[in-house]
Amino acid sequence: MTMTHIDSALSTGAGHARLDVRGVQKIYRGAGRSVEAVRDLTFSLGEGELVCIVGPSGAGKTTLLKCVAGLLAPTSGEVRLGDERVVEPPPGMAVVFQEYGRSLFPWMTVQGNIDLPLRQKKLSKGRRAELVAQALEAVGLTDVADAHPWQLSGGMQQRVAIARAVAYEPAVLLMDEPFAAVDAQTRAELEDLTRSLWQRLGMTLLFVTHDIDEAVYLGQRVLVLSASPTVVMEDITVDLPAERDQITTRSAPRFGELRAHVHEQVQRAKTYHTTTSSDGSAAGKADRG
Repeated sequence: MTMTHIDSALSTGAGHARLDVRGVQKIYRGAGRSVEAVRDLTFSLGEGELVCIVGPSGAGKTTLLKCVAGLLAPTSGEVRLGDERVVEPPPGMAVVFQEYGRSLFPWMTVQGNIDLPLRQKKLSKGRRAELVAQALEAVGLTDVADAHPWQLSGGMQQRVAIARAVAYEPAVLLMDEPFAAVDAQTRAELEDLTRSLWQRLGMTLLFVTHDIDEAVYLGQRVLVLSASPTVVMEDITVDLPAERDQITTRSAPRFGELRAHVHEQVQRAKTYHTTTSSDGSAAGKADRG
């Protein structure tokens, strides 16, 4: 299929976004106490990169993603999309959440759900219809365009959420544990769909997951976050071939080595303690037991 809207997006520079997270800290305050969820998170994504984030439960991964998306203001530090500081949801970014059922409107059809955010872009009705049709074809849901979300399986509902994000033509796509609630077979299909769309559309993709195998399979890099208060403990390059499949890639010796290394770092992250140095930056070490 021809994704003409993507060619247009790249030619106008939408695909040249770079995402920078600089010293982001988030402190929740209330009821006479404060909790530092995230401390001094710093990393960047180059144009067209696919980076996965893993870490212990409660490490602040969703908090980080909300800060990146402009849905939550950091206590200090900043997020930049290209040359612009993110202070609200930016027009060049889309998010796919874990709870797809809550992000879809049950009274709208599949194509109505996908079209909804496009109405904010002041596009013509014909152009919106074209983008919706292309997105439906990209995720294999053309035949259910007139169905309602409640008539679809969980995996198909998540495909609708992905199609809605793709139709928006984002330079950056954020995905927050999007496959956590689906079965293993559907999860594998959605992983392959995600990599296929990322390769075809050239967008920058930040993917949060609890699943180490998923992170290694999908990502070009894996960021391991420490336990809260959170810092980036390690930035791991995934040196697997660009073309991947569920059987060959996961059975490769290098995949097993990377998986073991990431798993080891996640275990270390559970006991990783951060301290603040005299210049205000965070440093840390792991207990050795």
